[in-house]
Amino acid sequence: MEKKIIIYGTQTCPFCVQAREAYGDRAVFVNVDEKKEYLDEMLLLSQGKRHVPVIVEGDKVTVGFAGDVSLRGGIPLFGGT
Repeated sequence: MEKKIIIYGTQTCPFCVQAREAYGDRAVFVNVDEKKEYLDEMLLLSQGKRHVPVIVEGDKVTVGFAGDVSLRGGIPLFGGT
C-alpha cells in the first residue's frame, strides 16, 4: 500500500494551493492554522523553518514547492510564506 503524501500549509498560501493541485488525491492537506499541534508537527519536520508548504513523502521532507519546472523553462520557483 502506498503511503499518503502530507502537505502542511495554509489555505491562503498560493504555493500550498499549487502543491495541493499538483499532488491531488495522492496527498493529504494539513492546515497548520487550524491547530497548534499541526504547526508543531510541521516545525519538527522542517527543522524549525516557518515556511509553507512542507511536503512529506515517506522519509523525504521538502520545504517549499517548485511545481512543474518544465512549464517555466526549467527555472524553479520556490514558495515560502
